[in-house]
Amino acid sequence: MKNLITRTITGVFFVVAIVVCFLRPISMTFLFALVTGMTIWEFTGLVNDRRPAVTVNRFIATVAGVYFYFAMFYYCSDIYSGNKSAVFIPYLITIIYLIVAELYAKQKDPINNWAYTMLSQMYIALPFSLLNALAFNATEDGETVYNMYLPLSTFVGLWINDTGAYCVGSLIGRHKLFPRISPGKSWEGSIGGGVLVLAVAFLVGWYGSDTWQLAVLSPAEWMGLGLVIVVFGTWGDLVESLFKRTLGVKDSGNILPGHGGMLDRFDSSLLAIPAAVVYLYTLTLL
Repeated sequence: MKNLITRTITGVFFVVAIVVCFLRPISMTFLFALVTGMTIWEFTGLVNDRRPAVTVNRFIATVAGVYFYFAMFYYCSDIYSGNKSAVFIPYLITIIYLIVAELYAKQKDPINNWAYTMLSQMYIALPFSLLNALAFNATEDGETVYNMYLPLSTFVGLWINDTGAYCVGSLIGRHKLFPRISPGKSWEGSIGGGVLVLAVAFLVGWYGSDTWQLAVLSPAEWMGLGLVIVVFGTWGDLVESLFKRTLGVKDSGNILPGHGGMLDRFDSSLLAIPAAVVYLYTLTLL
């Protein structure tokens, strides 16, 4: 009972923090820059602890990921004047340094050092940074405007999917979705969560047609986005479960009472965010 209360309180604060941060672009930027840094720090710490021959430079990898997030914010929001692409130069220099440094570090396993270092950037820094591509939309007259609903909808869709999958799976779940990696997930639960997301997405598109931030997508396009979030969010959850099983850990951390670590909390979004960006760019909306 105590663990349930702790988990509930943490979950409520988590949801409120995410929703409130999207009300203003600056609050979104600083919260997810912090989330990016904490998640990379957690990821590289796990790798260094559970892979004795691997040594990832946690500090530089974390700083690089956070800088990349800020660079994407400047690039997508049009705040940076002049040559916008130049903002990525320090990040590229840092990546080159992390690669070349292995020539002189004399570590036991430089190949895996490179691999895990780059994975921290591609698996964590890049997806979180793409929130900026969702949040800042170009209008027909060439202006860039902030739309909180597109990045927020990704997280809301994931929460609805998780809730629906848990409820349906608990009631009628019989067939395991991926028993080798996540024995608790069932096909019935996954389908139930997906149907609930599609229903909510349709309602958002139908009743949000009078609000320009929601009217950027038709009801069918909102349902398409919901389907993308469901499928790739589920894969994101499974990918993180495979990562933990490979390293032999139950939770990625303990920073969130009752919920584990940062990776445990954001695992689904790490694939859902880039998939949502691809989907929306395919619709030529961003």
